[in-house]
Amino acid sequence: MIETEEHQALRAAVSALGQRYGRDYLARVAREGRHPDELWADAAKLGYLGVNLPEEYGGGGGGIAELSIVLEELGAAGCPLLMMVVSPAICGTVIARFGTDAQKSAWLPGLADGSRTMAFGITEPDAGSNSHRITTTARRDGDDWILTGRKVFISGVDIADATLVVGRTEDARTGRLKPCLFIVPRDAPGFSRSVIDMELQAAEKQFELVLDEVRLPSSALVGDEDAGLLQLFAGLNPERVMTAAFAIGMGRYALSKAVDYAKTRQVWKEPIGAHQAIAHPLAAAHIELELAGLMMRKAAALYDAGDDVGAGEAANMAKYAAGEACVRAVDQAVHTLGGNGLTREYGLASLITAARVARISPVSREMILNFVSHQTLGLPKSY
Repeated sequence: MIETEEHQALRAAVSALGQRYGRDYLARVAREGRHPDELWADAAKLGYLGVNLPEEYGGGGGGIAELSIVLEELGAAGCPLLMMVVSPAICGTVIARFGTDAQKSAWLPGLADGSRTMAFGITEPDAGSNSHRITTTARRDGDDWILTGRKVFISGVDIADATLVVGRTEDARTGRLKPCLFIVPRDAPGFSRSVIDMELQAAEKQFELVLDEVRLPSSALVGDEDAGLLQLFAGLNPERVMTAAFAIGMGRYALSKAVDYAKTRQVWKEPIGAHQAIAHPLAAAHIELELAGLMMRKAAALYDAGDDVGAGEAANMAKYAAGEACVRAVDQAVHTLGGNGLTREYGLASLITAARVARISPVSREMILNFVSHQTLGLPKSY
């Protein structure tokens, strides 16, 4: 888990880019109701957005390990790009692994250079964290597919050229529904979206999607119709790793602000950081973020090595650890600054809400504990 010189150089380079933008830039973009196009364009120009995608399609030829470094360092600078979790990590990975040659040629170069983006639609109103209860269905109609269903909390649909939608088809042999992935263009007839009014202020908006008899050609299906969960989790494991990177970066940003403040804020004789009641919680927050980072790097390494089973366990653990560490780091940072922690000047108060995202998305911490209890520890299921 000791990073290579190449990874260290990548961290330094991305950090330098992030410092040119920072938290103020992202907050301003969110207030103005627009997207971080300038940062996205610069990250794309430097090759960071497609660092995990195959070289033959314009990517960097790396993996989720490299992409997670990019997101973590942007987050540590205060300007994480949420669509990195969705477009290159989930959609790019799935298409690179399972897409046809035509799909790869059509999508991967654009995803790599940032000129095209893709959203990911899995969550449904009544399914929650249970992907086995997805009710969006796909049925054959000649050579075409017809998709019907609803999705909620889908990020960035307004800027995405298409959405990779998780539907279910009926197995001809068993009659059971199995998950399949479809590329749905944004202008497909019957495909509509509406903004979800979120308390959380972010550049990336959340949407509810309605698929009303959306007709798609056979070429819209990604991968094998019978592959089922294999293809789905090929995208979900990178999503968990990238969510961990998002959380760790956010936690590092908050912690750095608190440490800087604790070094200079003087109420009595010494700066407040000299007092153990301030110093020890900050040190504990740092330790937790570092430990979460180790698990994240393990998960990324396993995934990039092709160990999907091992990566699934590690990615869930990394996401859990990072979410918890992020929440505690943000909470302690705000507490360290006292009243200043709630001012717009210091920019930490909004992270109180944002940090919770890593606990509940893309899967709740309780479902991760369920996974570990029965998959790792062998305990019986209660559901």
